[in-house]
Formats: sequence, structure tokens, C-alpha cells
Amino acid sequence: MQGYTYNIEQEAIDARKQAADYKGYPIRSGDTTIYWVNYSYSELDGFYYIRHVEGLEAVLGEPTDITITPHEEI
Repeated sequence: MQGYTYNIEQEAIDARKQAADYKGYPIRSGDTTIYWVNYSYSELDGFYYIRHVEGLEAVLGEPTDITITPHEEI
């Protein structure tokens, strides 16, 4: 997948806020949609990440290839 990786949660939070600010979210106080994208944490890989969506490179730069290790089913 294409996206952006972060070593600490605060970096991912900051990137999410930059993307929301770029898109103008939230549009009104109390809106349900307050972020354009959200971040996730890969426990097995030890990093936070945001999946690339079209247009996000205007805010966060060019995405990179990310490989996430899937959890094994028990």
C-alpha cells in the first residue's frame, strides 16, 4: 500500500491535523466529519501510518510503499 509512516503517535496526529486543515475540516462546529484521513498503528511493525488518498501528497508529500505485517489468526 502507499502511505506515510510515523515513529511516534504525535507525528501521526500532527499529519492528520495538517490534512484536515488543508481540506477545511471540520466545516462547522459539531460536524461528524472532522478529519480527511485517520492514522492506524501496526503493533507488529511498531509504527503509525496513514494510507494515501488522492490529493494527500499536496499536504504530506509523496507517499512511500508501506508493508504491514498481518496478525496471525489463532
